[in-house]
Amino acid sequence: MKKLGILLSGRGTNFAAIAESVKQGRINAEIAIVISNRPEAPGIEYARKLGLDARVIPSKGRQREEHDADVVAALNEKRVDLVCMAGYMRLLSPLFIRSFPNRILNIHPSLLPAFPGLEAQKQAIEYGVKVSGCTVHFVDEHLDHGAIVVQRAVPVLDTDDDHLLASRVLEQEHIAYTEAINIVLAGNYEIVGRRVVKKLAMAAAIPQ
Repeated sequence: MKKLGILLSGRGTNFAAIAESVKQGRINAEIAIVISNRPEAPGIEYARKLGLDARVIPSKGRQREEHDADVVAALNEKRVDLVCMAGYMRLLSPLFIRSFPNRILNIHPSLLPAFPGLEAQKQAIEYGVKVSGCTVHFVDEHLDHGAIVVQRAVPVLDTDDDHLLASRVLEQEHIAYTEAINIVLAGNYEIVGRRVVKKLAMAAAIPQ
């Protein structure tokens, strides 16, 4: 069975959704390890309640590559097939990216490339967009930048503030992450430029 490694820094709502999808059989994999860089993260406490291997590897006051090397070692120890960032508030080092090429997913609460970085919903409200959403993408060395696996759209209502919009986007995040994990674990895709293309779609497009 494929093994997932989860990285989180806070509440871990997307981690909880992934764990529920695993429990319900919507994801055919096991969560091998959950790692937080913050000891106070509620998500790590929830992982312990689920009986998972939950570890804190503090990042405060450490060089990025030094910290990342410890996280990579823990993931390799558990023979993780796919790393899922679930509110992990750190930009990964080149060392980390090289260790898991095209095997790290992140979820961002906007339709990238719009509104990368923090407070994406606040950015969306202030910009006046009519549609927002979420994006699951592969992680590279740039912020919110890698090839897109899944996107789900959410209408922005005239009555929305950033908190109301965020709550509706979060519901779609939970659906999108499960979908993206299944796509990647199945392996039936290729990355063409920046596009994640299903192999069957590619085959159908080739003239006979």
